[in-house]
Amino acid sequence: MNELPRGLSNWYTITQQQIDQFADATYDHQYLHVDREKAAAGPFGKTIAHGFLYLSMVSHMMLDDLLAIIGEGTVLNYGVNRLRFVSPVTVDSRIRLHWQVTSTETQGEGTRYTVDLLMEIEGSDKPAMAAEWLLYIL
Repeated sequence: MNELPRGLSNWYTITQQQIDQFADATYDHQYLHVDREKAAAGPFGKTIAHGFLYLSMVSHMMLDDLLAIIGEGTVLNYGVNRLRFVSPVTVDSRIRLHWQVTSTETQGEGTRYTVDLLMEIEGSDKPAMAAEWLLYIL
């Protein structure tokens, strides 16, 4: 692989239904996420998505494209070296992911990929999230 893969996902809208379902799945029902009236009076003017909700969307937003470039494989989440939730994502915002493989390293029968992630919020100068993600692909 001469040039390391990079990509840009489609836009995805964060809905209140997604936020509510994530709150139920993780038992995180903080008012900022699920109480529309109280959140409207709060610092962001409406509910916000859990940071881990849009972090969990990263796999969907990039793996098909990465695998199309490098070939099929079994993908294992190897961890995150750094992760910052830079700006809140309010309900009904649209996000998309910019990703760039920055290094690869053969390990055993597979390859470890280091991928820089930047999640954009439509219309915002600041990203929602920045991270360095590690994948192990067999």
